[in-house]
Amino acid sequence: MQAIITPHTFSGTVRVPASKSHTIRRLLLASLADGVSTIEHPLDSLDARSCLAVCRALGADILEKTDETGTPERWIVQGLVHSKTGFLFARASHTRPEYILDVGNSGTTLFLTLAIAALGETPCTFTGDEQIRRRSAANLLSALTALGATVSSAANGCAPITVRGPWKGGTCSIECPTSQYLSALLLAAPLAPAGCITGIDAPLLNEKPYIDMTLSYLDAQGVPYKKAADFSHFRIPGGAVYKPMNGTVPADFSSAAFPAAAALTGRGSVTLVGLDPHDSQGDKVFFDMITRMGASVVWSGSSSGGWEVTVSGNEAKLIAGDFDLNAAPDLLPVMAVIAAFAEGETRLTNVAHARIKETDRIAVMARELGKLGIRCEEKPDGLVIRGGMPSGAPFGGNVDGHGDHRIVMALAAAGLGTAGDLEIRGAEAADVTYPGFLKLLDAQLK
Repeated sequence: MQAIITPHTFSGTVRVPASKSHTIRRLLLASLADGVSTIEHPLDSLDARSCLAVCRALGADILEKTDETGTPERWIVQGLVHSKTGFLFARASHTRPEYILDVGNSGTTLFLTLAIAALGETPCTFTGDEQIRRRSAANLLSALTALGATVSSAANGCAPITVRGPWKGGTCSIECPTSQYLSALLLAAPLAPAGCITGIDAPLLNEKPYIDMTLSYLDAQGVPYKKAADFSHFRIPGGAVYKPMNGTVPADFSSAAFPAAAALTGRGSVTLVGLDPHDSQGDKVFFDMITRMGASVVWSGSSSGGWEVTVSGNEAKLIAGDFDLNAAPDLLPVMAVIAAFAEGETRLTNVAHARIKETDRIAVMARELGKLGIRCEEKPDGLVIRGGMPSGAPFGGNVDGHGDHRIVMALAAAGLGTAGDLEIRGAEAADVTYPGFLKLLDAQLK
């Protein structure tokens, strides 16, 4: 699908979609729980649907309730684990020789469920789309092997991957260029057999706020664990049984960055509804970053009554800055676009792991912004963007989203401020996390 963005002022009020990271964690915990969970207002996107399909394939019963518009209001989940039997995949593990699990484009689903599969003795084979089959899980697979699992994979730890337990415990050491490796182990380890102790050494860890998020769920479950202050070591006893996971899924700061950016490039003002500034999501730093660049960012509301944040670009003169994105690599595409409209040289640093996402986002953003006349310099761990076009706005023309949802949405936001129409190939990828975003920008789809 192609999307054509015509430059225009972007203003209005936008309810931010639910967080993908929270939605997937809650769905997995609910599927692993002993009892029935109710997940209110989950994210309805391709990635969330991929996780839902995997949980169903493993045997979880999931009932979807929608409102009058067909939008999901809640998922009601009957968990897989029964406390009287104490084994995983209780309904099918004695009758099915293997599980075939398709994670679509969802790397979060792949990495988190790889560790969960190591808890059971039925082989689980994971596959996915072309991008997923290029994303290595080698470090995680080595850790699972050290903990007792049997694994096999395509070259470099890529899908298709087969994992089979049992989880025997012990100590593993794992470098985590993506925090999802560590989150996977943290979510699975408490469900190992009673008396089984799992030690995890993490000499390298990026995206630490996502570990805070994962630990907040273990805390809510009452799971005991010990950790080093810098998250370099964990010790987790087995024998836990997860309780039902209820409540409303928080809104997504990663998604909120795109309509906010559109207000800046489109010289308008947008009010974003549903975000909680006290949430553990690392991408909330986005609003601090654009404030430093000269955008007007105003929070209003309260924890009891709900929050709103208004981002205005109609009178803002954006200025360049230096930003360390190690904890928030998903912000690289959108920050690169905002930098293109700022005066001066912006440096996005310490984010080499952006190269191992759905695409090499550093290389891709340099290439696509270059097509718009923006001077970019790739660094091994980041990007330098020289904004403030001397002749006016960035060019219009044709760009490629490379099948990456965040690339597509970032380029779409750029299109609101280009000198002419911007045509984006592969625009359907935006539905991975933010269905409706292109419609929000009045894009012409063909």
